[in-house]
Amino acid sequence: MNTEPSQDTTPPAQHWRSYGPLDLHAILMRAMEAFNEHGYHGTSVRDIAGRVGVTVPALYYHYENKQALLATLLETSIKDVLDRCRAAAGEAGDDPLARFCGMVESIVLYMAHRRQLAFLDTEIRSLEPENRARYVALRDYLQHMLLDTVEAGRAQGVFTTPIPADAVRSVLVMCQGVANWFREDGPLTAEEVAARHVLLSLGTVGHPGTVGGDSPLPFAGGSSLARGGAARVSAPRTSR
Repeated sequence: MNTEPSQDTTPPAQHWRSYGPLDLHAILMRAMEAFNEHGYHGTSVRDIAGRVGVTVPALYYHYENKQALLATLLETSIKDVLDRCRAAAGEAGDDPLARFCGMVESIVLYMAHRRQLAFLDTEIRSLEPENRARYVALRDYLQHMLLDTVEAGRAQGVFTTPIPADAVRSVLVMCQGVANWFREDGPLTAEEVAARHVLLSLGTVGHPGTVGGDSPLPFAGGSSLARGGAARVSAPRTSR
């Protein structure tokens, strides 16, 4: 796997907030479903081939083995997150507060809209050492993007956390957790969940505006959350 985010001039979506149907090869789609249902080790190549409606040799013609399927799915997922995150940051410009809000929003929207694909991050333990190292490098790239923004915000007095690296790790864990519990038929939309997580993330990195709630925040839904509007929305279910 390439350890850099996609450099394609044509991003996977027209806009980082836009999500259409998931476009995966049929073999990858069925593998994703099987891994989510039974786990990587509980899924056989024969099971995946049966779901696709092809023979095992025909599956091997496209993908070398089950490990290649998992590695490809995880690479596809993390590169999409990175592309959208970079697009959100670019749209926000040089303002670290706007950049941070945009990046967190983009990550949470991905976790909600691509929940089945994002949930496969839990299978990182099943990657072979070389594949795992490359995937971790991509995740680290995302973490450093956020950390650089938080450090820039600290320099300007926008963020006050004394432990920026720990704060960023906490933000990412919280955002990635959305893939575990979000439901399209739940009480909150993906956009409402993203707005809440931006607010929570701003508190984690020590943005003063999240404490007083007396100033609009630069993200979708930020003004209503700052006024306490989110309190009128039912809490999300957390059961899987």
